[in-house]
Amino acid sequence: MQMSYENIIELSNVWKKYSMSDIFHRSLREDIMNIFSRQSDKKLKQDEFWALKNINISLKRGECIGLYGPNGAGKSTILKLIAHVTYPTLGTIKVNGSIAPLIEIGAGFHPDLTGRENIYMNGAIIGMSIKQIKEKMGDIIRFSEIENFIDMPVKKYSSGMYLRLGFSIAIHSTAEIYLIDEILSVGDEAFQNKCLNKIYELKEKKDKTLIIVSHDRKLLKQITERIIFIEKGDIVNVSS
Repeated sequence: MQMSYENIIELSNVWKKYSMSDIFHRSLREDIMNIFSRQSDKKLKQDEFWALKNINISLKRGECIGLYGPNGAGKSTILKLIAHVTYPTLGTIKVNGSIAPLIEIGAGFHPDLTGRENIYMNGAIIGMSIKQIKEKMGDIIRFSEIENFIDMPVKKYSSGMYLRLGFSIAIHSTAEIYLIDEILSVGDEAFQNKCLNKIYELKEKKDKTLIIVSHDRKLLKQITERIIFIEKGDIVNVSS
């Protein structure tokens, strides 16, 4: 099936299987190998379970949607599939744009490098050119509010500083698609509000596509155009 010209993301009949025995130490190599050995049916082996079942989602360019549901529902798994952190067991995922995944913020940081050096490395990982990183370096540092510590190794950062810098890098990228997992876990209340204002700013540009995961239904209703309710790996409802 070809992607609709208007759609920037399409998940078609997506199923994702995990094993309880290896879920925490599964290698990327094993995940990739499974692409070439997918089951043609939906049988489960012992200790396996479906994290996602028959997920169908499509987004037009510039759309902002929310994913809502209890812990373990499969919301973050959807983001990881779109970001190609992992791959579907069955079904297809098509993405027509660059991605800034705010899923595990700062996951690409090297502890022995300074904050400034990690901006270069992390920015390159999410697709920014050296020129773009240099142009946005000042904005990234100012937004993170850790100017006095930017040339210190990040292994000396507090968890809050780490998260601030990771979010700031991602949000200042040139990506077309932003995958945002629990935005309100970043920093104190003042910084959370600052992050939310940045999300509104991206949304107003009309050419940025956002998928936001949150347990705050009221917040999702304010920000997004539709909310997809997920429970036990199934889409159970969609509301606008």
